[in-house]
Amino acid sequence: MSAPVVALCGNPNVGKSTFFNAATGLHQHTGNWTGKTVGLQQGQAKVGKNSITLVDVPGTYSLRAVSEEERLAADFITGGEAAACIVVCDGSSLQRSLPLALQIIRRQPRTVVCVNLLDEAQARGLRVDTAALSQELGVPVVGAAARQNQGVDKTLQAVWELLSGPLPTPKPLPIREGENEALMCHRLARELCSKCVNREPLPGKGRLRLDRLLTGPLVGIPAMVLLLGLVFFLTLKGANYPSALLEKGLLWLGERLRLWLVALGLGPFLVGALVDGVYSVSATVTAVMLPPMAIFFPLFTLLEDLGYLPRVAFNLDRCFCCCHACGKQALTMCMGYGCNAVGVTGCRIIDSRRERLLAVLTNSLTPCNGRLPAIFTLLTVFFGGGLLSLGLMVGTVLLSVGMTFLLSWLLSKTLLKGQPSAYTLELPPFRRPQVGKVLLRSLLDRTARVLLRAVTVAAPCGLLLYLLQQAAWLSPIIRFFDGPGELLGLDGATLSGFLLGLPANEIVLPITLMGYEATGALPAALSGAPLGRALMALGWGRKTAICFILFSLFHFPCSTTLLTIRKETGSWAWTALSALLPTLLGTLLCGLTNLLL
Repeated sequence: MSAPVVALCGNPNVGKSTFFNAATGLHQHTGNWTGKTVGLQQGQAKVGKNSITLVDVPGTYSLRAVSEEERLAADFITGGEAAACIVVCDGSSLQRSLPLALQIIRRQPRTVVCVNLLDEAQARGLRVDTAALSQELGVPVVGAAARQNQGVDKTLQAVWELLSGPLPTPKPLPIREGENEALMCHRLARELCSKCVNREPLPGKGRLRLDRLLTGPLVGIPAMVLLLGLVFFLTLKGANYPSALLEKGLLWLGERLRLWLVALGLGPFLVGALVDGVYSVSATVTAVMLPPMAIFFPLFTLLEDLGYLPRVAFNLDRCFCCCHACGKQALTMCMGYGCNAVGVTGCRIIDSRRERLLAVLTNSLTPCNGRLPAIFTLLTVFFGGGLLSLGLMVGTVLLSVGMTFLLSWLLSKTLLKGQPSAYTLELPPFRRPQVGKVLLRSLLDRTARVLLRAVTVAAPCGLLLYLLQQAAWLSPIIRFFDGPGELLGLDGATLSGFLLGLPANEIVLPITLMGYEATGALPAALSGAPLGRALMALGWGRKTAICFILFSLFHFPCSTTLLTIRKETGSWAWTALSALLPTLLGTLLCGLTNLLL
């Protein structure tokens, strides 16, 4: 017998996904911002010896759907797929959460209300009488603090009891003559909170003062830049030595692998294909990417878990509105720092199709985790690990943001004309980051997964490069691109690296290095100062490094992102435009840099 399906519902930022992770044991990413959940996640939750299929639907404020995400949530809740519902409410802001619960109770009698975040509510002097609220609603109400795994099992047990017993009859909700459902639910939410929530005065308004600073016109933007600079400084300073050490170890291991394969009796061609092709590129990807990712992702995830990223979106909201784009694009842009394909998928939180297309077409201008390690490496190699490279790193990210504004404005004046729409951006409370979970999640869910994806793509590309070299085709291909490359301040090896790196941005720099190796120009895959000296011997200078960084920042998205854009837009034309626009921008900037420097 299959496990009954239970829908997990609630507003954004009520800890719904945290409850889901605690209940199912799945490690779904739980960013502390509106609209982070963009699909239906499901997992098995144990209730004693029994189990239920828990489905985490996107956060929504109402069953009267406006955005695609709200339609998805409303359709699942009201479509009959779920045998019961758990409505997660924010105990520190119960009046905001209850209207959705009231709407769901009217449609699904088997509903359990989970009043989550009771620890935060108590810290603000709020006491929620769950027993009184249960009596008023006529459905079970359970208090919880899902981050501490409190109340989760009790909520699941209440759901199972509803599923095992007869169909309950919730208390009828009083409706005034001529009153629509939305007004009724908000009126009842106020009345219920006045009966069931006790307020105790607490001294101090620390959070309000901090929010005024971090979102204010004078401090908000400088604070954002300083925090960004701190993250990059720690990444640049911390990645140098581990990268060099890892490089040395992988080169040693590669030579041991070569000797072992020869001892097995493999021929020179096969040994070369496996070691000089597959292993060499994979090892270079690992040495270049792993150290900066292992530092950057935990730091970025800590800011996310703290609740700072919605403040970044708030600070950028006015800029996007001036570009006739939706302020929610700031959220999707932040998602792009992890992965542009995820950022494109996240654009579903934008209601207007025009504004959603603006966000999709410009998301690849945000440097994803596949491009950041190469940018870190080149800045460290050519500009050192001091303030100059730090300033250039911050400037690189700010340049991508500025170009996102510019391209959004140009598109809104040409292909996608229109005015920005109104929306609600909720600022969740600051929360103490769960450092242990953040480190584990960022290292396993982000660093390890991205590295595995990069190596998986790098291995066959390394084999392809080796075969091209053996067939004497690689050098002519590189020479063919020498002319266009020189116009952009680059060369044929770098342009070949970008083209062959279409499957994943992570492998562009390693493929470029292997291109030099294949032509005999670079003796071995190197990192740090030796890499800088070797590239300088090939004619690289700071101008070449800047042009490489600019083209890495602005060029066609990887194949995964392109396929995601095709899926989200349903059009190959928009997909082609999303590849053409950043490539033209990168070509223009590289050409100007080559001409002026």
